[in-house]
Amino acid sequence: MTSKSGLDATRAYAAQSPGSTPAPWQYESRDPRPDDVSIEVLFCGVCHTDIHFVENDWDMTVYPVVPGHEIIGRVTAVGPEVRRFKAGDLVGVGCLVDSCRECSSCTKGLEQYCVEGPVFTYNGIDRHDGRVTYGGYSERLLVSERFVAQLPDGLDPASAAPILCAGITTYSPLRHVGVKPGDRVGVVGMGGLGHMGIKFAKAMGAEVTLFTRTAAKVDEGKRNGADHVVISSDEEQMEAAAGSLQYLLDTVPVEHDLNPYMACLGVDGVYLLVGQLTPLSPPVEAFPMILGRRSILGSAIGGMPETQEVLDFCAQHDISCDIEMLDIRNIGEAYERMKRGDVRYRFVIDMATLKED
Repeated sequence: MTSKSGLDATRAYAAQSPGSTPAPWQYESRDPRPDDVSIEVLFCGVCHTDIHFVENDWDMTVYPVVPGHEIIGRVTAVGPEVRRFKAGDLVGVGCLVDSCRECSSCTKGLEQYCVEGPVFTYNGIDRHDGRVTYGGYSERLLVSERFVAQLPDGLDPASAAPILCAGITTYSPLRHVGVKPGDRVGVVGMGGLGHMGIKFAKAMGAEVTLFTRTAAKVDEGKRNGADHVVISSDEEQMEAAAGSLQYLLDTVPVEHDLNPYMACLGVDGVYLLVGQLTPLSPPVEAFPMILGRRSILGSAIGGMPETQEVLDFCAQHDISCDIEMLDIRNIGEAYERMKRGDVRYRFVIDMATLKED
């Protein structure tokens, strides 16, 4: 199969129905546009969001779905309007591939908050032709120059892939509230997001406390830069931490009680919520928030200027994601391990294995 542009069919891994395991599939690439960057996908991180879409947990999946929004690749060609990239460049693509580009958010470089809604890298709807977008479990992509980031020198391409989602998701709220040297920051959860949050807060100069329910993660937390580790199921340890923090970054992706952690914030403390997408249950108690003038701040990924910024920050501070390399033919097994929390801390697909099918 060849597209109108003359390209051969794009090989990919797609899920065909709810709960099915992504498997080899081909699709016809859209025609290149003047501002497009053509990218050979080298590495793609595996985000828990991929599982949610494959299993249609949010009742919005359009099948077949090709997941993947933590993408590192090499530029193979550029359109006539492209100025920032050339063939051979190493680049990154995250969760977004388009937006309206004109609203109050987009003009501020906050494309993730586009008033008309951003176009996501996969399972989105292309604004130009109405096609469903396909993600990084593919051999190549076409992406508008505006939504492509330069990979800085010094970053390992494979371990840099999760920075495009897990990294920007934790960096953005810390950057937004202005974490600075001497601040006291807590991080709830020690997974793909949490371990990056610890590294960022530490690099910003903060005193960092990890909250985890797992005693086995005490050493892991300290190895990643945490100054203190609190076992959140231990009431005495939680009481000792009460009122001690200025910021608390909650990265836990499943429903959990925020109230015990909220108590660890001091006056004017800010609870940074990035992990949980389900309704808050049990409800957050208002009385302690009012008495402590505490607040909850939600945050989603980052816009394109901040996405480039986080990559540059990682290169400057020698920060990378802890990864386990994955053969895409084992993606089903990887999903099952992720559900069990059995990965330290992010799977990254070596897309060369796609070509071996």
